[in-house]
This record gives sequence, C-alpha cells and structure tokens, in this order.
Amino acid sequence: MKVNFTAILLLTFSIGIWGTIPQAVWAAEECAPEGTKKIKVEGYFSQKFRKDEKKIKAEYKTIGNVRTALRPYPLGDTSKNFAIGRCVPAYIARHILQVSQKYTSGIESLVVQEFIPAHWVGVGATMFDELSQQTVTPEQVSQLLNPDLNDEEFHALYKSLTIQDEKVPFFGLKVPNVKKRHQESE
Repeated sequence: MKVNFTAILLLTFSIGIWGTIPQAVWAAEECAPEGTKKIKVEGYFSQKFRKDEKKIKAEYKTIGNVRTALRPYPLGDTSKNFAIGRCVPAYIARHILQVSQKYTSGIESLVVQEFIPAHWVGVGATMFDELSQQTVTPEQVSQLLNPDLNDEEFHALYKSLTIQDEKVPFFGLKVPNVKKRHQESE
C-alpha cells in the first residue's frame, strides 16, 4: 500500500488552520459602536412558558438593539449555563440576565468569553463543555446585576468569575487544562 505523505501533511495542516480560525476571528473582532450591530440572544427558556413564547421574546427585545433566537427547552427545565460576549453592553447583559432569571431554571455557570462570539449571548446554552464554564453563586450573579457597573467593569467582573482552573479532571486524574494554555498563548 502506497502512502501519500503530501496528502497527509496537507490534511493535517488544513485541520490545524481551520481549528484556529473561529478563535482568531473572535479574538481579533473589534467591538462595533453601540447601536450599529445587534446583540444576538440565543438559547432556551423553560418548557412551562411555551405558550408565552412571543411575550418572552418581546420582553428580551424591550431593551433595544437585540435580536432573539429563543425556543422552549424540549425537556422541561433549561440548562443553567449562560454566555455573554465581550462586546455586549452591560445594560443589555443585565437586562438579559434579569429576564432569563424569570423564564429559565436559573444561572449557575458562566462560559469563558474567549470561547464565544463578541456580540452574542447564550441563554441556557447547552453547546459548551464543562471545561468552558465556571460555576457562580447567586451572590456573584447579583454582582453582575449591579446597575452601577459600566461596560468595562461589568466585563472585568465577568472575566474574573470565569477564570479557568489550571488542572482539570480526566479519567480520574488531574491533568493540565489544554484550553487554558491555548488561552494564555494568545
């Protein structure tokens, strides 16, 4: 059997490039001036509010400059994960968190901002693994809801609440967090 090493090398190289493009694009993306780019709110609300879907979407949009892609969670209670992009204005993020507390199962973990698009909010986000998020307490969520925080202070607090662990569980062992090393190298 003849092995084509050039094809293998090109395949490996292209996989490596495509694996880094989304993170490089999001990291390089500048925050658009407020009001020029809508914040996308995507995710789930609890199944018990299914009949109020239009009302819930309208409530998220009352803050302005928001578009929604929300749907009822198919299994009843939603995931308790939330993600807030680094370019989301603090007042919009607070509004979304407050509305989400009414229509979801609560907020118990936040996703690291480096893993999400800058102008995006995930409500009950189910697409992130456990290593991409950090658990938060109700007191920490209350700190995020403080109306006195400006955009920079809000995102600095968010980042401080989502610092990744140096070591993570892997088949019963504690191994270095590969995502943390990648995050620090950027």
